[in-house]
Amino acid sequence: MKVTEIVTAFAQPIVEEMGCSLWDVEYVREGSERFLRVYIDKAGGVNINDCEAVARAMDPILDEKDPIAESYHFEVCSAGIERALKRPQDFEQFMGSPILIKLYRPYNGLKEIPGILRGYEEGRITVEAGKESITFEKSQVALCRLRVEF
Repeated sequence: MKVTEIVTAFAQPIVEEMGCSLWDVEYVREGSERFLRVYIDKAGGVNINDCEAVARAMDPILDEKDPIAESYHFEVCSAGIERALKRPQDFEQFMGSPILIKLYRPYNGLKEIPGILRGYEEGRITVEAGKESITFEKSQVALCRLRVEF
């Protein structure tokens, strides 16, 4: 079982007990450092006190379960207004919202396509970009996240 799956299993009830929802768990390497990040969300937005409360509640359980052998930094963060969309339910929840798709290879010379999320089916993302509707295969998309328009 992956670290993120193990952490998700015990983080979910803790986060919910704190009045938030678990958005995502990631375990990544940045340079020579490793980071375990738990992203939380709640109606009206997450504040620093929410993040601190979840971190304090999770700390002893992380020590007890010890899901990661090497040293790492543990962070609890807000999912943010420009959060990444990963799961089918993320795409369903934000259908019709402004998004930014980052591609592995350019499409018409662009590696970043801003648009409106119009569809999601079996990993394929359909975006309305200007006057055209484009569907990208999962294998083409490096990242899809919400986009804030000013």
